[in-house]
Amino acid sequence: MGGITEATAKKSRWKTLGVRALSGLVLMAICGIPIYFGGWVWAVFIVIVCARVIYEWVRMTDTGAGNLAFALPWAGLLAVMALAQFGLWQQALTSVLFIGAIATYERSRRGGGRQSGRGGGLWAGFGILYVLLPSLAMLWLRGDVAGFTAPGFAIFLFIVVVVIAADTFAYLGGSTIGGPKLVPNISPNKTWSGLLSGFVFGALFGALAALIIGFSPLYGVLFALPIVVFAVLGDLLESMIKRHLKVKDAGGLIPGHGGLLDRIDSLLLIVVVAAGALLLWPNLWPLA
Repeated sequence: MGGITEATAKKSRWKTLGVRALSGLVLMAICGIPIYFGGWVWAVFIVIVCARVIYEWVRMTDTGAGNLAFALPWAGLLAVMALAQFGLWQQALTSVLFIGAIATYERSRRGGGRQSGRGGGLWAGFGILYVLLPSLAMLWLRGDVAGFTAPGFAIFLFIVVVVIAADTFAYLGGSTIGGPKLVPNISPNKTWSGLLSGFVFGALFGALAALIIGFSPLYGVLFALPIVVFAVLGDLLESMIKRHLKVKDAGGLIPGHGGLLDRIDSLLLIVVVAAGALLLWPNLWPLA
């Protein structure tokens, strides 16, 4: 019986591959223009995307959410992105903490778990950090200079290519090879074979992206490996949250993927780590 169940599960995953691939291509096409232009075009795009992510997060973590539970993080998103785009980065970061504290208080004031059904006020505060910090990181990494030759475009292109390659081939490797589960208590579908496939192809596509962008493929591999690590950690973090909250997907916006948060969960952690690394070591990126 167990073998039949496993075979059925593999067949089901392969059936969804075409839908996942098509959804991924559509997302890439939609993201291409704002990433190319950067600046205010990119900032507006981030606001639209992250407003949807906030909506999914609040719905997932707060079953008793009223209008204020959505309005606070949305207003905070607009405020911090505007501050950052005008060059007031310190004020933007401070505002993230301030808005997080307000959201935590608003949720706790309603009685947390008793009235909201899931968790307490800390879910609201964590949600602010979880979405707004990556929003600022994405804005900073891309920058204002438009065009394919802009340093920010190259950085973001490299990260996105590696993440998509690692995610796609981890899915393919896990579905084809199967084998021992990676962390069955958190994400029952992830396997060690999928993880290894993600590392191998993430590194290969990192080398290819480096060659196209204009630096050593060896550096491309070295930069790709930690990106894959944090992609997996970001994915597992969201899986752990959903497991705790007893929900399957954050939403149903994207066929084959679930919600928008389910699609970009890996990216949310990576961009924060990448921004932090470049702030500490400005010469880390070869084309800086």
